[in-house]
Amino acid sequence: MTLGTAAGPTASPSGPTGQDAGLDGQSAAVALPPRAVRVEQAEAAAGRLRTAAVEAVAVTWVDNAGITRVKAVPLGGLVHAAQWGVGAAPCFDAILADDGFATGPGVGGPIGDLRLYPDLTRVVPLAAQPGWAWTPGDRYTQDGSPHPGCQRLFARRMEAAAAERGLTLKAGIEVEWVVALAGGPQDEPQYPTHGPAYGMHRLTDLSDYLREVLRALGEQGLTVLQIHPEYSPGQFEVSVAPEGPVCAADTSVLVRHTVRAVSARHGLRVSFAPVVEPDTVGNGGHLHLSLWRDGRNLGHGGSGPHGLTAEAEGFLAGVLDALPELLVLGCSSPAGYLRLVPSHWAGAYQCWGLENREAALRLVTGSTGERAAAANAEVKCFDASANPYLAVGAVLAAGLAGLDQHRSLPPEFTGDPAAAEPGTVPRLPAGPAQALAAYERSTVLREALGGPLYEAVLAVRRAEDEQYAAATPEQLVAATRWRY
Repeated sequence: MTLGTAAGPTASPSGPTGQDAGLDGQSAAVALPPRAVRVEQAEAAAGRLRTAAVEAVAVTWVDNAGITRVKAVPLGGLVHAAQWGVGAAPCFDAILADDGFATGPGVGGPIGDLRLYPDLTRVVPLAAQPGWAWTPGDRYTQDGSPHPGCQRLFARRMEAAAAERGLTLKAGIEVEWVVALAGGPQDEPQYPTHGPAYGMHRLTDLSDYLREVLRALGEQGLTVLQIHPEYSPGQFEVSVAPEGPVCAADTSVLVRHTVRAVSARHGLRVSFAPVVEPDTVGNGGHLHLSLWRDGRNLGHGGSGPHGLTAEAEGFLAGVLDALPELLVLGCSSPAGYLRLVPSHWAGAYQCWGLENREAALRLVTGSTGERAAAANAEVKCFDASANPYLAVGAVLAAGLAGLDQHRSLPPEFTGDPAAAEPGTVPRLPAGPAQALAAYERSTVLREALGGPLYEAVLAVRRAEDEQYAAATPEQLVAATRWRY
């Protein structure tokens, strides 16, 4: 993925009463804009959406299990939703992928209420769902304070933390999916195309479907860089232009929703699950990112490895060192560890390398002549079960810690680490229990997430680990295949 320029919306620095000028940058970034500003935004948005024949607006958030949840309002109710939010029970902090709930002190429960506020800087009519629009939401308490368990607000805080250091980031999340013929919730996938991996056969078989995916994404204001068949049966991938980290997470939600909606219109179903069939290459959710200061890409033109500046090297060293605990946020489902296996281009080893697709952290310089714009790094061990806001926010937290500590990268690995002498290259956790142990040791993530969000994530991961501890790979895949 080439990481070019992109601009995202910025939050108002004013809080509920408009008197928060003394807040630091991170607090200001997540403060609720004044009610008058919200009403003005909503009225302007409603006018645009009415012209586009929109009748209802879906407001989404992503839970700690990686499932996108939604509340919808009729267009006539958008101004009220912007003024007062939409009710959202705090128990969703503890919901599991199968709609059960984790339990624990201070996690979930039936008591209390939150308010889900639509971010009207991002609202867009849905091209594959006539009459509908979509926008991401942020969760606040009833008194207008940021909900400490809101994953999107966490990502916004981390983006603001980078800005306080004079840094901006450009990010993009690749979206991979498997398309299948419609069937029951327990059915194994039956594919509408049986062409070879990366083969033109697949594009020919589903050319109308893929063209509609492209058209819908374009009509929603997204710039598609490429779309192509992937390795596994019925598998495809789409990449869109990079944006700021929070906007990139928003876009990944919108892209997946659009793919699902277009598929439904063609009588197809999709799975973004980490593994759709046992012992096959699964769906990744690779995160690309680059670090910038004053318009300069810090991944190019430096004296470090392959042109990295000291700041970029410190940032990437922090990410690399934290990968075991980052899996708790970037490889959310227990099924993700069935994808994270050696020699499958999944990034199963804790190492880095230039264009090394077996390394968990792949350095991409781009072609000669475009490197000042294109140089970036790819986190390959993440998959689409991740909450994208948690994933980007946690990577930012780990990277900024490495930058602040002036970390250096270890020697790069240039081959397939699976073929190396045993013990030469650390293997990333092979299951959720190992990743959770690393997560519980991480002071960086505990401090960055804050106590309530850190504990809620821990409770959900523990519950799903226990839920599937005795499951065979076949049972685990069947239980998660159609949940993502």
